[in-house]
Order: sequence, then C-alpha cells, then structure tokens
Amino acid sequence: MLVLVALSVLHIAAIILLLVATIDNAWWVTSTTSTDVWGRWMLTGNKWNLTDLPAGYPEDYLHAVQATAVLACIFSIIGLFVFITQLFTLANGNRFTISGVFQILACLFIMIAASIYTDRFHVNEHSIGNYGHSFILAWIAFALTFISSIVYFVLRKK
Repeated sequence: MLVLVALSVLHIAAIILLLVATIDNAWWVTSTTSTDVWGRWMLTGNKWNLTDLPAGYPEDYLHAVQATAVLACIFSIIGLFVFITQLFTLANGNRFTISGVFQILACLFIMIAASIYTDRFHVNEHSIGNYGHSFILAWIAFALTFISSIVYFVLRKK
C-alpha cells in the first residue's frame, strides 16, 4: 500500500513539474528577458511586458517543442487516471503496463521537447543568458516520468 501511495505522489509530482515547465516563462533568461516556448517577457523600466518571440526563431522547431511539451502533460495526466482505474479493475498479480506506457510516452515527449530546445534555440547566446528554471524542471520531469514508468512496468497488483 505504501508503494502505491509513493508512486501516486511521484506521478503527481511529475505532472506538476511538466505543467510548470510547459506553462511558466523561464526556459531562457537574461537580466532583461525571460523566454519560454510561447512568448518573450521583456523588462522595461520596472514592468515586464509580453512580446512575440524573435523572428529568427525556427518556427517548425518551436511548434515541435510546444506540441511535444503539451503531449507530455496530456499523456502523464491520462496515465494517472489509467492508474487509478487499474487499481480498481486490474486482477491481482497483473502489472500496471498501460499506466507505464502512458508514462514512458510522457517521458519521451518531454525529452524530445527539451532536446530540440537545447539544440536549436539560443545556441550562440550562452555568454548573455542561461537556461531558466522551466527548462531545468522539464529535465527533472523527464527523470521522474522515466522512473515512474519503470516502476509501473515492474509493479504487480497484490
């Protein structure tokens, strides 16, 4: 029973990290800008203003990052609902395979999003900025979804 509670907490933590990484505005930060996959925030005076992303951003890659990050959130949330359903419907001795598949898909999608962002954006800007907390949270969510998917594949219902 304790394992199921710990796994549920791990799964919910992964969902929260995925949502924060996808929604929050800090994939790339400098002293006057904060950029995410949806827009760029510019500090003007003492006020942050939302602007469009720079024209030089490769749009195809940006759309791929946006889509895969959103899909990671969706698959992880579906995986949680499937896990709760399997708790009540799965026969004893069976594995939580379907929940594991949804989590491994979420893991794959957030890895793709973060990898594309790493490879295609801000390549020549490392002297003026850094990856922000949302980018780091995306990689932490990758690890958590991977761990939870492995646990789902290994765990049997008693």
